Amino acid sequence: MDMKKLAGEKAAEYVKDGMVVGLGTGSTAYHMVNAVGELVKKGYKIQAIPTSKATEAQARELGIPLLTIDEVTHVDLDIDGVDEIDPEFNAIKGGGGALYREKVVASLADEVIWIMDESKKVAHIGDFHLPIEVAKYGCKQAFAKMEAFGWKPTMREKDGELFVTDNGNYIIDLHLGAGFDIQDVKEKIGTIVGVLEHGLFLNMCRRMIVGHSDGTVEIIENENK
Repeated sequence: MDMKKLAGEKAAEYVKDGMVVGLGTGSTAYHMVNAVGELVKKGYKIQAIPTSKATEAQARELGIPLLTIDEVTHVDLDIDGVDEIDPEFNAIKGGGGALYREKVVASLADEVIWIMDESKKVAHIGDFHLPIEVAKYGCKQAFAKMEAFGWKPTMREKDGELFVTDNGNYIIDLHLGAGFDIQDVKEKIGTIVGVLEHGLFLNMCRRMIVGHSDGTVEIIENENK
């Protein structure tokens, strides 16, 4: 049973004709984007904002009309995956390296849906590393500052080279461990020169949609949104 496909296709049911939709990045969002492409084929007048170059390429191939972020003042609905999320709807995102664009789009959205397989639901976030996007210039100083806070940072690599985001920056992954002090870490990150964005997405979603191994789909509403 493809839990990610279940969640992605269910989320697409919330897309309505005429919407401006944020298209997330990653293996779960991939299925959602395919489902949105099917809606376009059915005649839905949808315009979409991709959160990465990979999602943009997929959407173009499917014939989904695209907008740039600077062409809109708001997004009707944003759908994206998460790396971890706790019962208070605090999520870590950015495993795929698109956290900056993902956060920009989510922050403009009237409604946000996080989609996932059942493994992403956790009691406390932090077992998954926390991605921090940093400027190349001064990245060693930012790294040293994170070490000084007592964290365990690593420079993200891909194919033996430092990973570079779609925005031309580096990513530092913090290995904090489950149950870290979310607000303390967030505040300290904000003091580091060179940090563009972090992967803490705190209480941003209206609902999460979870695909389960038994073939069921769980929809969890956030009563505080």
